[in-house]
Amino acid sequence: MRRTVAALLVLATAALPALAGSEPAPAPKHVEKTFLIPAEDGYGVGECLSGGPSECGQVVANAWCESQGFASAANYGIAAQDEYTGAIGDAAPVKSTPRPVRITCQD
Repeated sequence: MRRTVAALLVLATAALPALAGSEPAPAPKHVEKTFLIPAEDGYGVGECLSGGPSECGQVVANAWCESQGFASAANYGIAAQDEYTGAIGDAAPVKSTPRPVRITCQD
């Protein structure tokens, strides 16, 4: 048993110089993620974000991104029809609903 432990220690010690000389890990890539939020979510997010760029909109978008684990909002606004489900032009809508709000977060 002692020989096995000693052999493992010798192997681990021999491997340390090789590991120490290895190159550092590459820097993480820039990450962005877009969230679609119902305009009538009950929290008032749509009111600030749907009016175009504003101080209110930037604060709300940044807060949303931070709550999702990102650093800040890259951009925000009303989602284009082709960015969400139901974008098929020929389909008859069941009821008229406002388009969702889009927030793109970045780290």
